[in-house]
Amino acid sequence: MKFLDRLRDVVEGLTVHGQATTIMKIKAQIDNLFMLITLGDMLGIPILPPYYSLRLMPYVFPNIQNWKRFMLRERDVTDLVS
Repeated sequence: MKFLDRLRDVVEGLTVHGQATTIMKIKAQIDNLFMLITLGDMLGIPILPPYYSLRLMPYVFPNIQNWKRFMLRERDVTDLVS
């Protein structure tokens, strides 16, 4: 019985792994878009009026440094392929 449970877990992991990684990539893209819309004026892209950006600041404050590092990272052609 224990062997069948472990086998079931392995098969479930194999089938769900692709979906889980795709969902994580989509979530990262949506988070990146949200940060760009809210704090785009830091990069010179004013999309949202400053009043609303400041209202959303407490929610996005922990992610600002990582987002700026991601947006200002140097990229080349090999990044687009993967």
